[in-house]
Amino acid sequence: MSLLARLQRSQSHNIRTLRSQPLSEFSGSLGDLGTLLPLLIALTLTHSVSLPTTLVFTGLANIVTGLIFGLPLPVQPMKAIAAVAISRNFTIQETAAAGITVSVIILVLSITGLLSWFSGIIPIPVVKGIQVGAGLSLILSAGTNLLSQLGWISPSWADNNLWTLFAFLFLLFCTILATHHRINIPYALLVFVLGLIFAAVMLKSHGHNGTRPDLWRPRLYVPSASQFGTTLSASLGQLPLTTLNSIIAVSQLSSELLPTVPEPSPTALGISVAAMNLIGCWFGGMPACHGSGGLAGQYRFGARSGASVVMLGLIKLALGLFVSDALVALLAALPKSLLGVMVVAAGVELAKVGESLNSGALDLWEEADSVDGDDGVLVKKLREPDDEEKAERWSVMLVTVAGLLAFKNDGVGFLAGMAWHWGLRSSKYLDRARATRLWALSGLVNGTEEEQGLLVANRDLD
Repeated sequence: MSLLARLQRSQSHNIRTLRSQPLSEFSGSLGDLGTLLPLLIALTLTHSVSLPTTLVFTGLANIVTGLIFGLPLPVQPMKAIAAVAISRNFTIQETAAAGITVSVIILVLSITGLLSWFSGIIPIPVVKGIQVGAGLSLILSAGTNLLSQLGWISPSWADNNLWTLFAFLFLLFCTILATHHRINIPYALLVFVLGLIFAAVMLKSHGHNGTRPDLWRPRLYVPSASQFGTTLSASLGQLPLTTLNSIIAVSQLSSELLPTVPEPSPTALGISVAAMNLIGCWFGGMPACHGSGGLAGQYRFGARSGASVVMLGLIKLALGLFVSDALVALLAALPKSLLGVMVVAAGVELAKVGESLNSGALDLWEEADSVDGDDGVLVKKLREPDDEEKAERWSVMLVTVAGLLAFKNDGVGFLAGMAWHWGLRSSKYLDRARATRLWALSGLVNGTEEEQGLLVANRDLD
């Protein structure tokens, strides 16, 4: 299908869907705010990104991807980079360096066709370990930088541990409704609005008359060579996440959720991710990508076409262009109690991906013949790993998490997980080679795995 034909088909689908269910499309566009808002606010308050620039360029990315793909593709923060940037107080240049590094690699992998090959050599347990470690880092950062500064009634009536408790209980309430009653409440949006009201009241009570909205003025941020080097670990931690979760998984999930819309190829998604960052990061924008979780969230809240994210993009673009730095003072006054729980919730969501390690991970799906009576038809079937494999996968993920948290370095976690994975693989390879020799010596060339284990055990006893 040519690009022009794809664009025409996407626009037809967008317009038709928007006319038939406008409220559902708008509601669905907000489905990813629970991830975007906490990270964007936290990055803004640590001065790791420019808020107006992020709104402008992520808004443009929403509009362009919605028009091209005809899908409710999210524009999410690069979570591993965001977690490191928040926990280490990255400057705007350092955050930009991390995003640019990832995007250059993704662009090269996309246009050379190496993207699929690269995703195949990184074990899923290592990827999930980095995700879980990044989520836990985010939670620890929220506790250290936000919640630890609060008392039960201090520092103010609008920011204390009583509000932390309220935000937590409300989060629990929303989770119960969503899990057991399928009633989805936009928790992050409601808490964010409450925080804005509190911030505005507190600013007014302190005699702050606010900042007049003004036009966005772009500013160039050029990272130094040393900043590219010091942020390499964050880039290394983000790279497998972007490759698998923002490209491969999104391509597969879109075909499952919206089979009537042409599936975006990994190459197209990779170029999309690279383009939005190789433009926006130089101006202080937040490193961003697509994400399967965001796509699923927007679909769950009603989005069925690219029209949903086009509407969201227009709102973000207007806020970035015309509100500009007027939002910064307001965001700086947001209650840490509410913001802390929002960041914790985002960290938990990121860490929760570890639960599917041995039950639904991408590498456990394999082709199978004659499933459900369809002779000769190849379909995907979920493989159930045995107990030994489950234990090995779990240990690789935990070693990755341990390396990341112990050294506060995503690169160390990645290398530790890879070393543990290949070490276990090498050990199993040596055991098989030894068993093969024992079979030959014992004349059991067709021995079973049980016989193999028995022979190895007996030889060890000897």
